[in-house]
Amino acid sequence: MRRLGAVDLPLHGGKAPPWLLVRMKRLARAIFELIVDEYGVHGAIQRLADPLWFQSLSCALAYDWHSSGTTTVVCGVLKSVIEPEEFGFGVAGGKGKRSRSTLADIDALGNTFNLSEATLTELKYASRISAKVDNACLQDGYQLYHHAMFVTERGEWAVIQQGMNPSDRYARRYHWLSSSLKEYVEEPHQGIVGSHCQTVLDLTARASRGCRATSVDLVKTEPRELERMYRDLSAQSRRLPEHQTTLAAFDIVPDAGRTCELTAGDGLIIRLPARVNWDALRAAYDLQPSNYEQFLSIAGIGPATVRALALVSELIYGEHASWCDPVKYSFAFGGKDGVPYPVDRRTMDETTELLRTAMKRANVKPTAAFTSRN
Repeated sequence: MRRLGAVDLPLHGGKAPPWLLVRMKRLARAIFELIVDEYGVHGAIQRLADPLWFQSLSCALAYDWHSSGTTTVVCGVLKSVIEPEEFGFGVAGGKGKRSRSTLADIDALGNTFNLSEATLTELKYASRISAKVDNACLQDGYQLYHHAMFVTERGEWAVIQQGMNPSDRYARRYHWLSSSLKEYVEEPHQGIVGSHCQTVLDLTARASRGCRATSVDLVKTEPRELERMYRDLSAQSRRLPEHQTTLAAFDIVPDAGRTCELTAGDGLIIRLPARVNWDALRAAYDLQPSNYEQFLSIAGIGPATVRALALVSELIYGEHASWCDPVKYSFAFGGKDGVPYPVDRRTMDETTELLRTAMKRANVKPTAAFTSRN
């Protein structure tokens, strides 16, 4: 059986009611006690990194079946009930301002798990670069506002982050898993959950490999020469008669609020970004990055600059980028919005108690689970 699906994540107003949050926390704790006991810590974060499993978890917790809060509320619940000393993994970051505490949270988890400085450095880099990839390399119109990192006692990690499209008020969720990651800049995701597919500049696609390589070569070019090429492209698009168009005719900058159109044949219709951070490109030229990941990690390199280099690579050197969208469900107790039916509080409470009783009868002590692995 193939595990395929599409999930819409519209923005819903309001907050989860307190009576539901209490039950979500009790049930989530019971579920992860069983998962860690049965599959270990790695099995727990492996499941969290599976976008469809995570979606089903949200449904089982009776929160919601398709809103943006599916991500933020469930991750918040997990952060409140997953005690690192007890479960062998913890949660860093969160929604909005909480996402800015990710690095401090990683330090705290490092103290708990006695992780080395080298491991902490790797974790912090993974947090930063995964966010930058989904904001700059994958230009789909969604701005990140939620970033949660699940860190284990062995330094393994999973990232669940979410972006919002301000024009249609839909969200898109991105899942990463360290044990499955081969490259940060090529096919790095475990999965992406979102609404209908659209035209997306995906520089993480394998098909964009040549475009990434040419972008790095361009970065090593004297910045004044790169600026000249870019000005020539812009001027060329302005000289066209009104009835003609080029690849530079429409805009899909994340905050532009316009959709990308298709033309006959190969032609995607997009617009060159109006602003490019030439100071950042001059800094990149001085650093002479050896690969695309090093280039991307340079401070000041953002979506517009990444896209500008991709378009120069495509329009002048013929190295095409991928414009295919990479975005690729189940109720136990109902949902908070009454879909498919109101939350069955009694059944939810009984199920939580049943899981707790099963743990007791199996003589499983969650507090012993972590200590036995050290």
